[in-house]
Amino acid sequence: MKVPKSIPTTRRGFLKGAVAGALITKMRPPFTSAATQRPNVLFILADDLGWGDLSCYGRPDYRTPHLDNLARQGTRFTAAYSASPVCTPTRCAFITGRYPARTLVGLEEPLAWRKNIGDRLGLPADHPTIASLLRSNGYETALIGKWHLGYLPKYGPLQSGFNEFFGIMSGGADYFTHKDGAGEPDLYEGKASVERIGYVTDLLTESAIKYIAKHRDHPFYLSLHYTAPHWPWEGPGDEQVSKTLKSLVEGGSLKAYAAMMKSLDDGIGRVMKALGDAKLHRDTLVIFTSDNGGERFSYNWPFTGQKLDLHEGGIRVPAIVRWPGVVPPGLSTDQVAITMDWTATILGVTQTKADPNYPIDGQDLFQVIKGVRPVYERTIFWRTRRQDALRSGKWKYLKEGKSEYLFDLSVDEREQANFKEKSPDVFKQLQAEYQKWQSQMLPLPEIKSNSGR
Repeated sequence: MKVPKSIPTTRRGFLKGAVAGALITKMRPPFTSAATQRPNVLFILADDLGWGDLSCYGRPDYRTPHLDNLARQGTRFTAAYSASPVCTPTRCAFITGRYPARTLVGLEEPLAWRKNIGDRLGLPADHPTIASLLRSNGYETALIGKWHLGYLPKYGPLQSGFNEFFGIMSGGADYFTHKDGAGEPDLYEGKASVERIGYVTDLLTESAIKYIAKHRDHPFYLSLHYTAPHWPWEGPGDEQVSKTLKSLVEGGSLKAYAAMMKSLDDGIGRVMKALGDAKLHRDTLVIFTSDNGGERFSYNWPFTGQKLDLHEGGIRVPAIVRWPGVVPPGLSTDQVAITMDWTATILGVTQTKADPNYPIDGQDLFQVIKGVRPVYERTIFWRTRRQDALRSGKWKYLKEGKSEYLFDLSVDEREQANFKEKSPDVFKQLQAEYQKWQSQMLPLPEIKSNSGR
C-alpha cells in the first residue's frame, strides 16, 4: 500500500457535528520552540474512553468543548491505539514503554482487587519506568489518579519512580465512597490511605491544579490518570445512586455517562487554565489519550467491538498532542500510534535515554507531530486470552479461536469483509509476523478469577 505523503488528513464521514472545520489538511512548516529548556510534560489518560466519545471525534449527544479546544490547539490522531483493550496491560505498556506481554503484571486482564490478590503481583520496583527515567534526568514526577499495577506494600507509584502520588490503586472505585469493587477503601496519598470528601474526578483535578501551581526549580512530569468515564456510571449529582449500588458495574445511563464526561472535560479545562495561569502553557507538552476502547455507553462508530475486544472499537482511542509554539495547531493525522509511542515520544522530547537492558517498543512520533516527517507505515501487535491481532499498514490480521481474518482497514474499518482468501500472500505474511512476535513474549498464565476491569 502506498502511504499518503501529506500528514494531516480528516475522516470526513466520521466528523459530522464535530470540529472538523478547525482541522487543517495542508502540510504546515514546522514550528520552532521559543523555549530554551526541556519542557514540562502533562500526560492525561482517560479510563474506558471510546474513540468517538469526544465531540471532536463525532459524539452526537453531548459536547466536550475543552478537549475540542485542545484538539484545535494541537494535533489530533485518527489512528491511535491502546496497547490492550483493558486497563492493566495498557498502563503497564505506557509506564514501561514496552509491550505489556513482556512483564508478568502486563499479562493480567486486568489485575484483580487487592482483597483477592494482595501484593503477590505487580510491576517490579527495579523495572525502569517513564517516571524513574525522567526522575534520574532531573524531572520532578507525580502520578495523580489510577495506578492499577500492583498493591502496597510491595508495589506502587512511589516504588516505581514517582515522587508523589494521589489516587486509587485498583481498577475502579466508587466516585463518592472511594471504595473498590470489594468494598475496601481505595484512596491514597503517597503510601497512606486517606479519606477525602468529594467526587473523584473533582478531587483529581484539584490535586493536579495544586501540583501545577507549585514553585519548583526543575521541570515536572505529571501523569494525570482520571478514572472517568470508567464504571460505576455516576455523575457528580449521583451521590444517592452511589448509596444504592450493590455492584460497581450495575446500572448506568446515557445521561449519567454524559454527566461524567462533562465533569471530565470541565476538569481538563481547569487543568489547562492552571497551566496558563502559571505561565507554563508554552513550556509544557500535553498528551491526552485513553487506556482502551469504551464500554457500555460509549460511541464507537464506525467501529465494531468495545473494551476487552481486539476489534477496532476495543483498541482505537482518541489522542491529542499540544505544545504551543512547537506543535502546529489545528492538525489531524492518520499516523498509526500505540500507547508505548507516547512513552518514547516523551523520552525523546525530554532528552531522556531509555535503559538499554529494557529496550523501548514504542517509537518517537514527535517529528510527525510537528509536521516534519510524513505519515509512515508500521506494524503493531496485540494479544489477549481469546484474540490475537496485528496491524501492518492498511492490513489487520485477527485471530479468534480457530478463526482467522484479514481486514483491509482502508476500505473496511468496521471489519466486515474477510480478505483471507482474496489476498493469501498478505495473510500468510502477517500470520508469520505475528507468530514471530508471539514467540518473543511471555506465555499467558493460567486463568484466574479476577475482577477489577
